[in-house]
Amino acid sequence: MSDTRQSLADLAALTGAAPVAPAAVVADVAGEAPVAVAPAAPTMPLREREVDAQGRSYATGRRKDAVARVWIKPGTGRVIVNGRDSVTYFARPTLRLVINQPFAVTDREGQYDVICTVKGGGLSGQAGAVKHGISQALTKYEPVLRAPVKAAGFLTRDSRTVERKKYGKAKARRSFQFSKR
Repeated sequence: MSDTRQSLADLAALTGAAPVAPAAVVADVAGEAPVAVAPAAPTMPLREREVDAQGRSYATGRRKDAVARVWIKPGTGRVIVNGRDSVTYFARPTLRLVINQPFAVTDREGQYDVICTVKGGGLSGQAGAVKHGISQALTKYEPVLRAPVKAAGFLTRDSRTVERKKYGKAKARRSFQFSKR
């Protein structure tokens, strides 16, 4: 059986490529001929850190009709939204919980200051836009954090929006009330 097997060097010679040196040789389970094991594929190179002259990282977040421009920098954990503190801007605790989710997933609570401006939409959409922007900016500041933030689904823009109204309908899908007489 070992006569029919070809080594990596033989295959490389057939294709005209340079021979590949195997990383390790492992004995077969049944104790037959040793099998060459190729080296582990190199992981993708890390993204470069994107920081401006003031040491901040910038990203844009979107949700529904809201657009948030977000800057993060190392600090004490303050979140400023449109010139106001997040506690006063997002009065509901659930909205503050939403904007702090990227920091909770990456164990970075209280380590970054966030300054953002939000336009459009309602408070819920604005909180989602800020969360999306914080997630993007965090991965630009620390590229190592991209894996946990992406696994949590925070880097994907939530594209669900309000369905448009159609003609002949009272709303997007609701028909006018039927009158028999």
